[in-house]
Amino acid sequence: MIRNYFKIAFRHLNRNKAYAILNVSGLTLGMTCGLLIFLLVKYHLGFDNFHANTERIYRIVTEQHRDNISYTAGVPSPLGKAFRNDYTFAEKVARIATFDELLVTVKQDKEVKKFNEPDGAAFAEEEYFKIFNFPLIEGDIKTALKEPNTGIITERLAKKYFGQQNPINQTFRLENKIDVTVKGVLKDLPINTDQQTEIFISYNTLKQYNEWLGSEVAWGGIQSSMNCYALLRPGVTVSQVEKVFPAYVKKYRPTSKNVHHYKLQPLADVHFDARYSGTMEKKNLWVLTLIGLFLIVTACVNFINLATAQALKLSKEVGVRKVLGSLRGQLFWQFIAQTSLITLIASAAALILSALALPYVNNLFSSQISLNLLSNWQLWLFLIGVIIIVTFLSGSYPGMILARFQPVTALKGKLSQQHIGGFNTRRALIVTQFAISQILIIGMIVIARQMHFAQQSDLGFNKDAVVMIPIVSSPGQAKTVKGKLQQIAGVENVSLCFSAPSSQNNWGATPFYDNRSEEEPFRISMRAADNDYLSTFDLKLVAGRNLFPSDTAKEFLVNETLAKKLNLASPLEMLGKTLKVNGDMSGPIVGIVKDFHDQSFHEEISAVCIPSASDNYNSYAVKINTNNVPATLAAIEKTWSAMHPDQLYNYEFLDEQVALFYETESLMFRLIQAFSVIAIFIGCLGLYGLVSFMAAQKTKEIGIRKVLGSNIPQILWIFGKEFSTLILISFAIASPVAWWAMNHWLAGFKFHIEISAWIFLTAIGATFLIAALTVVYQASKAALLDPVKSLKSE
Repeated sequence: MIRNYFKIAFRHLNRNKAYAILNVSGLTLGMTCGLLIFLLVKYHLGFDNFHANTERIYRIVTEQHRDNISYTAGVPSPLGKAFRNDYTFAEKVARIATFDELLVTVKQDKEVKKFNEPDGAAFAEEEYFKIFNFPLIEGDIKTALKEPNTGIITERLAKKYFGQQNPINQTFRLENKIDVTVKGVLKDLPINTDQQTEIFISYNTLKQYNEWLGSEVAWGGIQSSMNCYALLRPGVTVSQVEKVFPAYVKKYRPTSKNVHHYKLQPLADVHFDARYSGTMEKKNLWVLTLIGLFLIVTACVNFINLATAQALKLSKEVGVRKVLGSLRGQLFWQFIAQTSLITLIASAAALILSALALPYVNNLFSSQISLNLLSNWQLWLFLIGVIIIVTFLSGSYPGMILARFQPVTALKGKLSQQHIGGFNTRRALIVTQFAISQILIIGMIVIARQMHFAQQSDLGFNKDAVVMIPIVSSPGQAKTVKGKLQQIAGVENVSLCFSAPSSQNNWGATPFYDNRSEEEPFRISMRAADNDYLSTFDLKLVAGRNLFPSDTAKEFLVNETLAKKLNLASPLEMLGKTLKVNGDMSGPIVGIVKDFHDQSFHEEISAVCIPSASDNYNSYAVKINTNNVPATLAAIEKTWSAMHPDQLYNYEFLDEQVALFYETESLMFRLIQAFSVIAIFIGCLGLYGLVSFMAAQKTKEIGIRKVLGSNIPQILWIFGKEFSTLILISFAIASPVAWWAMNHWLAGFKFHIEISAWIFLTAIGATFLIAALTVVYQASKAALLDPVKSLKSE
């Protein structure tokens, strides 16, 4: 019987190829999106879940309470040791300090190899590898990180640095200042871990790289690079541990107005919590899941719409089968077999499309997802589940309609709209499809507008044609390099600075103003720079003067927001007053700079100070002329490399750095853009089915109207007014939902656009245009039909 069902289903689809193609196309697109989203969500939910005792692994993080609350994954470097020694809550405690973008030099005989490692290196305590499951394939973890200047590298890096040689006891140099001897080789890291560093150096080497961070008394500040993990003992609760943390604040930071609140963050949350630099927020995964569900539902709705419209052609066949004794259940399961055949074909096509699309998805999300059809049982479970759900969701309603046809009515061809579900059912389905499409379109427009606003608004400085190059030498040599760079044709200006005016590389400090005995209750953002900083970035000086070109004099430029934070009546009151930051950096305020956006539009403008502090310069900011950029860049590289023969040259344009602030928004925009196109396409397939049904129902009516003198536009309007009403209803449903969702999204920006009426008008206008093209194509065939043939049709 089942074999017979599928045989009849195959014959039916073979006879109705257009119907089959439309249904397969819609389901394929919907299932492809659902499959890719499932793989993406599964990939992110699997991060760091392969460690033993994951439910007992926590990271200690910090809430900093000043005039507002800020969050960092870093902790004071002595905290981990103190917690390990003072309490028995944890089985293991490990500190790890990670630094990105480091130079590794390997000498082999007379050959010197240089490698730029974007993921850098980590200075880790031995217990780190007892908490986490990163196994060694060579060496002994008990001794590999015991002595200073020893380290572990991954198998991949061992081959990269030393080829086929045994890496154990080989030496490499880090940043041209630390020699490291390899004492162990790690198995290559899994793709689904947030631990991307492949070089681990003994923690007691940290002082050689960063003396302050390696200190056991540095409770005064935090760097995000210093993390601390703990494996709690069974039965120990988070609240028990967090109750003892305030004691450290009272003991080591009793007078600081930057009040630390140390918290335990479960390992399962590390990947998802954006407050602590999580790379994929769970709300984004929920949005993607919801969109995938919407697209699958839209495809199913489209199937139902086309199937109920197709029911007219099957009416006589159903009548004959019923007369010959077929039961309702048999007719129902025959249609389910037909639906399952279409779904299986669509599933196979979706797998092929997914395989073709995965490289683009991986590039878009910086992921390493693969199908792994032979070993990925979750994928097969998901696919089988989707096939079953889609088959019954799409096939049940049309199957029940076909099964309940009355034989006499069906054989006479006298079926009415009510017999096949009526127009109201199909109208509801079309409204559902286009409501989803319009929500996506409105979201796409709002995100695009906000991104354009962030990229094109006046930031308070000029980010165009500025090249950021790292400083890798002493302050004296950096000044010499600056002079040589200024001599290059095409270079307009050069500044030595800690970072650009807007940067993800932030240095915060709590200020003392006007020789007050107590520090201010807010954070100030430091942008150490020389006297060319203002002219390089076109920052506006509103009062006072610029910094003197001196390496010894300590002076400060500040922005207008600092006056607001200090509750001063005018920024001019700050001129001449003393500012003290970072413990020992003190000097007069000599100038006031107009406010500029020092962070993304997600954040308020910070209080900013720009001290002349040559020991803290990290970058050359080079303003270039755009007339001959390649030649200028080549000359800059040649000059820099000649001055630093032992370093690898790299640079980045400032506008590219600023664009990284909105990487997530850019990603969501491209996704919603793609999903909107797919949703509209699937919706148009459903609309095509509705118009086809209407054309079949109104064949004689159209013939009579043409005989009575109706022209083509008047006949087309018969179809046009139907879809116009449906789109307006879907717009009425979609608008408040989209307005609420996008207002909630925009609330994440301190500076954002307003959602105006034209955004909604654009969305409905685009929907009308696309739908009109779909309707006109099918309706025009009915309108152009010879009225004699129309009136003869049964």
